[in-house]
Amino acid sequence: MANPLRPPRPAPERQSRTATLERRSQRLRELLIRVEATNPFYAKKLADSGIDCNTIRIPDDIASLPITTKQELAADQAGAPPWGTALTEPVINYTRYHQTSSTTGPPLRWLDTAESWQWMVDCWKTVYRAAHVTPDDRIFFPFGFGPFLGFWSAFDAGSQLGAMCIPGGNMSSETRLRLLDTIRPTVVCCTPTYALRLAEVTRTTGGNLADGPVHTVIVAGEPGGSIPGTRTQIETAWGARVIDHHGLTEVGPVSFECRESSGGLHLNEHEFICEVLDPTSTTPVADGEPGELVVTNLGRSASPVIRYRTRDIVRLDRRPCACGRPLARAEGGILSRADDMVCIRGVNVYPTAVEAVIRRFPEVVEYRSVVSTRGTLHSVSVDIELQPGAPTDGIATKVSQALRDSMGLGMPVHVVEANTLPRFEMKARRFLVDTDPAQEG
Repeated sequence: MANPLRPPRPAPERQSRTATLERRSQRLRELLIRVEATNPFYAKKLADSGIDCNTIRIPDDIASLPITTKQELAADQAGAPPWGTALTEPVINYTRYHQTSSTTGPPLRWLDTAESWQWMVDCWKTVYRAAHVTPDDRIFFPFGFGPFLGFWSAFDAGSQLGAMCIPGGNMSSETRLRLLDTIRPTVVCCTPTYALRLAEVTRTTGGNLADGPVHTVIVAGEPGGSIPGTRTQIETAWGARVIDHHGLTEVGPVSFECRESSGGLHLNEHEFICEVLDPTSTTPVADGEPGELVVTNLGRSASPVIRYRTRDIVRLDRRPCACGRPLARAEGGILSRADDMVCIRGVNVYPTAVEAVIRRFPEVVEYRSVVSTRGTLHSVSVDIELQPGAPTDGIATKVSQALRDSMGLGMPVHVVEANTLPRFEMKARRFLVDTDPAQEG
């Protein structure tokens, strides 16, 4: 697994925590003054809070700002379709359109001006620097570029960095692998699920991705890059270093893994104000304790979010990192999503916890967990699909016992036929809730 040279970092990334804090206070004041004047959605929220945008400082005054939720933004767009009122500039000034993936409700429609889009691209350049990606690299995007934000900003950032960027949309996995073999990129950007899918397809042809030139696989869209079992499977299959990254359409590219660390996502505190709050009370939690990541983006003033509840659960670690960045890290990456938790017989079950166990078994090529809701009774079962030729004797029992040992909950595990379970390029949907039809309507 090659270790590329570390690229130089710009001055803001070398600032001390104290200097970063003061710079963010000034940028927050500038943002609030701008949106207070021309952004109807936030002008009302700021007026209702009664704060003085000219004097606010962080961290002391951040809690005085109002929280923003996805439900608020969705209601705003429903009430003033199609864009809502959370725009700071006239619609004619906006040049980019994206939307959320609508996994938890109707999609949010999101616009960017050229200025705010460039800020997004610059944030992605930070991801590349941390991964030691340079102009000498070739970056392959085996990804269907639709209206979802996905890797659009990553593609532009790679081009501006000076690297060759290779699109791989509207292709079968087999065609993408042939392109990979022909052009020989050194970096691949995709979801963790699709990195494993390409490895699966390669094995069916007798190929070996680890023999290729790829030294870095940057993954996003799912928490798998920070789940040890998933990470190990990707790194083994590709012979490359996995770099995890996390962002949201509404927020931007907010966190990234550095090549020097052994895990965890740096929060880009140069460009974002990041808080970790109790999901129920929205009060701060202590470092090291899990809480919900709440984000204010400082450079996307044309379509900002202020104290936005991401629903992502993280645990902050402020210990120094070997890379030298004075940034807090989300230890273990995104631990879970508050929206995804299901309570089964008194046990809180998160999709990431199920994946963390199942990915310990390399013979499992794909899986699906189904939560069944029948009246007041809830249960969860797991289907697993095995690698071709993998022995089936006892594997279901082993996986079931591992789930019980890890989570304290019995889950029936069933081995299904090859190619039974769906495959995914974008966000995988492996955690399904089967609702009792009698309860619907």
